[in-house]
Amino acid sequence: MKAHLLLGSLATIAALSACGPSEPAPPAIAPTEVAAVQTPPPDYPVELACSGVGGQSVLKVVVGPEGAPTEVALLTSSGNSQLDDAAIHRVREWKFKAATRNGQAVPTTIQVPVSFNPPEPKPDSCFAIEERMRRGG
Repeated sequence: MKAHLLLGSLATIAALSACGPSEPAPPAIAPTEVAAVQTPPPDYPVELACSGVGGQSVLKVVVGPEGAPTEVALLTSSGNSQLDDAAIHRVREWKFKAATRNGQAVPTTIQVPVSFNPPEPKPDSCFAIEERMRRGG
């Protein structure tokens, strides 16, 4: 009986050793999300800012593997086409750090809100614009 158990144990050990040394699995590479790097604000049309016209444009932005926007589209309008156009124009120039999966940069779609808040108090330049408009030109 002891010989039988000994032979069974030896057979199990031999079978396990035939599998070879197990190699550890490579460490999983954690995914990263897209990150803004350079996001200068859009040009705020001074006439609109001085008139108190503001709003928020929400854009759909596809950030490519190189970190540049490959697609920029308006999702929600600010209510003013000049503000929406200014937001789209500027965001196309933004720079990002691309998202990664398994250590590789991948395209990612994000939503970007761009706010236009009229300045308070009004800058001095607004008074000259208002005077010119009051005079008809």
